[in-house]
Amino acid sequence: MSNLILATLFILGTASGCRQLVYRLTSDVPPQFVPNPLELPPVADDFLWLQVVDTLDDYFRIARQQPVVNRADYVLEGKLETSYKIAGSVLEPWRKDTTTGFERLQGTLQSIRRRAIVTVRPNATGYSVEVIVQKDLEDTDRTQYATESTAGLRHDGSRLSRQDPFDDSPQTLGWIPLGRDATLENAILNDLFGRVTQPDGKH
Repeated sequence: MSNLILATLFILGTASGCRQLVYRLTSDVPPQFVPNPLELPPVADDFLWLQVVDTLDDYFRIARQQPVVNRADYVLEGKLETSYKIAGSVLEPWRKDTTTGFERLQGTLQSIRRRAIVTVRPNATGYSVEVIVQKDLEDTDRTQYATESTAGLRHDGSRLSRQDPFDDSPQTLGWIPLGRDATLENAILNDLFGRVTQPDGKH
């Protein structure tokens, strides 16, 4: 009887250890939460903008930008927009455009795309940086491996050319907005905060 109890405890302990190992492999250490918009200290406007561009370039492809200007005779807010990017899957752990956990799993099972909009506003104490990551879900006419097909035979007398290639894959009808990706916004702001406030080689 004691051997049975020990074997049961061993199996339960092993299962629990496996669950913890899987969690550690699929979950990053939660980053320090930062507010959005994020307040940054006064630095040179060209230095700050270079950090913004360099940070966002690690996540998305930049589509357009208007650098921030913060000088005695001229003040202008900066704005950066990226192109849409299809979300990385669990088989692409090196991609930073999707955070680990639910977001990456959802990007594996669904067609998700994201893009970022960053606004930098000079103020009396430095700068206010706002990051907005928009997240969309692909809307198709049917699922990838659906049994129904649009390439059905017609029986109304219409003539069909069998030589014309027909793409029977699901067709994109549009994209459904899913709101903002707060976890990715926080990751970008954490990265930017470290670049601006910490010396080189410590972030």
